[in-house]
Amino acid sequence: MYYVYILQSKSVPNQRYIGLTRNLKKKLLDHQGGRSPHTAKFAPWLMVAYFAFVAENTAVAFERYFKSGPSRNAIFGPIK
Repeated sequence: MYYVYILQSKSVPNQRYIGLTRNLKKKLLDHQGGRSPHTAKFAPWLMVAYFAFVAENTAVAFERYFKSGPSRNAIFGPIK
């Protein structure tokens, strides 16, 4: 399975991260442990949602869609 996930920083709640992985538990531990340069300074993180896919190409397309401006704003609101 492939997973697209959404994290929200517990220390800075308006910081969110969208990612793709095959191992949710390991990836969350990586984010919590500062092993991901994009999320280290905003740890700890809360996984607020994840979506499972059988096909990698579908997961990649879904992640790209989530990261695009219009869909990101629809989900999280405009960046302030």
